[in-house]
Amino acid sequence: MLRKTESPAKCELRSVIRFLHAEGSNAAEIHRRMSKVYGETFISDSKVRKWCRNFDAGRTDVHDAGGQGGKPVSTDDLVQRVDQAIRGNRRFTIIGLSDLFPEISRSALYTIVSERLEYRKLCERWVPEMLSDHHKTQRMGAALTFLQRYHRDGDEFLDKIVTGDETWVHYETEGTKEQSKQWMHSHSPGRKPVKFKRTFSTKKCLATVFWDRKGVLLVEFMPRGTTITAASYSKTLQRLRREIQNKRRGMLSSGIVLLHDNARPHTAVATTILLQRFGWEVFDHPQYSPDLAPSDFHLFAHMKLWLGGQIFATDNELQTSVQNWLKIQAAAFYDEGIGKLVPRYDKCMNRNGDYVEKYLNVVSHCSI
Repeated sequence: MLRKTESPAKCELRSVIRFLHAEGSNAAEIHRRMSKVYGETFISDSKVRKWCRNFDAGRTDVHDAGGQGGKPVSTDDLVQRVDQAIRGNRRFTIIGLSDLFPEISRSALYTIVSERLEYRKLCERWVPEMLSDHHKTQRMGAALTFLQRYHRDGDEFLDKIVTGDETWVHYETEGTKEQSKQWMHSHSPGRKPVKFKRTFSTKKCLATVFWDRKGVLLVEFMPRGTTITAASYSKTLQRLRREIQNKRRGMLSSGIVLLHDNARPHTAVATTILLQRFGWEVFDHPQYSPDLAPSDFHLFAHMKLWLGGQIFATDNELQTSVQNWLKIQAAAFYDEGIGKLVPRYDKCMNRNGDYVEKYLNVVSHCSI
C-alpha cells in the first residue's frame, strides 16, 4: 500500500507533474497517480492540466514568480524591456530570454510573456508571395475599384464577369488526409492505417477553363510539348467569344468584363489589341493575387480535391473526366465562386491589401 505524503510543497507537486509529463503520461494519468500519494486535497485535475500546458509551452521553473518577501519582480520597466526583446526576435524561447534577463526566473518570464504581454505562439502560414507595399497598394486599388463598381451596378456587374485561367491536371494526384481516413471498429486489432510516401507519375495535361456565374464556357487542353503564347491565347479568346455567343445570348451586347491574371500571354500587345477589338473590358487583376482569382480559390481548388487519390492512364481518360466533372457542377457552384469576389475584395481592403485567407495548397497554378 502506498504511503500518503502530508503537506507537500507546491514546487514538489509541480516537479512531479513535470517529471511524469516528460515521461509521456497525460494529465488524467498524472492526476490519478499523484492522488494515490498526495491525496486529492492537494492537487486537482484542473491544476495538473494547467501545469502540463505550461510545460508544453516552454516553462521549466516550478517555483512561483516573485522575489524575496513575495515582492513582484515583473516591474513595468522590466516588462517593457522584455517586450522590446520579443519584438526584435519573434522566434524567441523562454530559455533564450532568460539569458537576456538573468535577474528573473524562467517562470516569472513565462508569466510576463503569456499574461502581462499576452503573447501567444502561432505557426506561420504559407502565402503565394511576400507582398511588398507596392503590391498591397495595387491590391487595395483593385479592391476599391471592384467594390465601387459592385455598389453601383450590383449583380448586373457580376453577370458580366467572365473569368479563366490555366492549371495542370495530373495522371495521379495525392489525396488529402481526410480522403485517406478509414472506418474501423473501436475494438479492431492492429495499428492505425498508415500512409507511406510514394513517387507519383509526372505525366500531366495543361487545362484552360473559362467560366461565368452560370457555368463553364470553354475548356481546352494544350497539346503535349506546346506552350501558351500570345498567338495561341488569342486563338483561345476567339473561340471563347464564339462560345459566349452560342451559350449566352445577349451577353456580348450587354458587355463583357474579363477577369484573368497578368501572365505575359494575357497582357501581350497582340492580346490587348484583340480584346480592344472585341470591345471587352479587362479588369485590372493585381500581381501575386490567387486569393482574388475565382479559378484559383474556388474552381481549381475544388477540382484538385476531387482529383485527389485518382489515377488515370491516358490523356483522353484524364481530360474526359475533368470535362465531365465541370459539366455536372450545378449553376449554384459557379455562381458561388463569382459571388465570393465581393467579400474577398472587402476583406482585402480591411486587411490593407494583405492576403485574405490561408492559401489552399491543393491549387497547382500554372505560371506561363
